[in-house]
Amino acid sequence: MSKALNDTLGVKRAIKHFDFSEPYWQGTREKKLMLQYCKATGRYQHFPRPVSIFTGRRRDIEWREVSGKGVVFSYTITHRGTPAFRGAEPYAVVSVTLDVGVNFIANIVNCAAEELKVGMKVKPYWHPLGDGTHLMMFQPDRVVECSRA
Repeated sequence: MSKALNDTLGVKRAIKHFDFSEPYWQGTREKKLMLQYCKATGRYQHFPRPVSIFTGRRRDIEWREVSGKGVVFSYTITHRGTPAFRGAEPYAVVSVTLDVGVNFIANIVNCAAEELKVGMKVKPYWHPLGDGTHLMMFQPDRVVECSRA
């Protein structure tokens, strides 16, 4: 028997946008994941910051679209949430190592507790917000493998 996890989609969220993170939020309007990329080091960073975490310089940062696919690095199943999430328990929060090498923390939806595993492949799930942006969550990346004749 599969134990259902709640998806937290009904939870009202107040998300503050900072000027330096606007390219990220603009990308979510089109369901695109935009991450900061340090041109000097060739590495991505997330969450958005005003400067490169590698060089400390703003001029080294550019925004690049990435797939949002990755694997679960770690997770927790929350049975007692913060006030905004009370009544939505149990729900899962995952730390996903994206294909570009950075970790991204978000809720996971469309996933049973027994299915959730470290190393599981996931892909983006875009939850619409009232301002036209989307909140990126994850969902299992269930690939149907065809049998070869």
